[in-house]
Amino acid sequence: MDPSNYGTYLVTQASISAGRSTPEIVRAAIDGGVDVVQLREKGTDARSRYELGLELRELTLAADVDLIVNDRVDLALAIDADGVHLGQSDLPVAVARDLLGPEAIVGCSASTVEEAARGAADGADYLGVGSIYGTTSKDVDASKDGIGPERIGKIAEAVSIPVVGIGGIRAENAAPVVEAGAAGVAVISEIAAAADPKAATESLATTVETAKEVADAR
Repeated sequence: MDPSNYGTYLVTQASISAGRSTPEIVRAAIDGGVDVVQLREKGTDARSRYELGLELRELTLAADVDLIVNDRVDLALAIDADGVHLGQSDLPVAVARDLLGPEAIVGCSASTVEEAARGAADGADYLGVGSIYGTTSKDVDASKDGIGPERIGKIAEAVSIPVVGIGGIRAENAAPVVEAGAAGVAVISEIAAAADPKAATESLATTVETAKEVADAR
């Protein structure tokens, strides 16, 4: 899938999924219309992530949904994922591209215009920009936490690749992120911790599509 179509992007994390398995959450999200799934699962060992990744690969292939692996290029290769998402302290984008090949999707995290421009210049296919509204899923420098939709707009103007907002995003606050120029939004708890993950995905997807229509009409 073209990353410009990454409107609703699920990042997995079993520890906040209210006792439900990650495959269960992913199945519900697929039923709700998710566009892309990122295998994250911080705090689990490589073997567990590999076995989980194989299961998610089957689910996403059957649904024609992209599967991206957080950080680990080796794991992305091992499970034949569609690509990898890299942070600022991970392997360089260009190195990941050499290892994964020209058809793979390589995403890159960015919080500033400078980081975004560097990621785009290095060959990233899309940028994950945040933390938009603040995050509790990882330690983030204060200067990069809660950067707001305004930063999305500046970054979207500075690069020619799709931008996905992440960090504290819910259906209730997703619209300003997309209206500012994001192709979509990435969430963890909004879907994984929801009482009804399918309905949460549907709600988020509807919000994103409506916001895109507003942005396109301007």
